[in-house]
Amino acid sequence: MSSIHLEPQDLPEIAPHNHGKTRAAWVTNVGLVIAALIMSVGIAIPVHPLTFAGIGVAVVSLAAGAVLRALGHGQPLA
Repeated sequence: MSSIHLEPQDLPEIAPHNHGKTRAAWVTNVGLVIAALIMSVGIAIPVHPLTFAGIGVAVVSLAAGAVLRALGHGQPLA
């Protein structure tokens, strides 16, 4: 049994209903997974252009996620 007692004003705010299940989150995560796969193949088989292509895909997916969030397809800021 816990001896800590929290008052209602001490509790964190309730998470939004989507809780990261947004189009911006999915695009960013899928893009980063694809980028990681490309980079890992480029590192395993020493092909530097393939490694840099993976880095490029990662940058593009991060930018796409930021743009989608700015357009309202992501989690609200507050």
